[in-house]
Amino acid sequence: MDEKLLEEIYQERLDERLIGYLAEKYGMDYQKAMDVYYRSELAVKIHEGKYGVQYLDHKVLADILIETEPELLRTERKNAE
Repeated sequence: MDEKLLEEIYQERLDERLIGYLAEKYGMDYQKAMDVYYRSELAVKIHEGKYGVQYLDHKVLADILIETEPELLRTERKNAE
């Protein structure tokens, strides 16, 4: 396997773990957690490989997402009501 393919696989698994953790920690279904994550600036940074952020633990990244972009979680809560 080449380095680029390994990086893609790593990022896919990171996305899955991060989304699953968001769903579990904030009591939302997986689809809503996916929406929160993929609308975030953090997802863009992870997929662009900016600042090496993609190598942080998925739980740390989830906390960073909610801390820096809390409006995404609030939007999801409003939509659920």
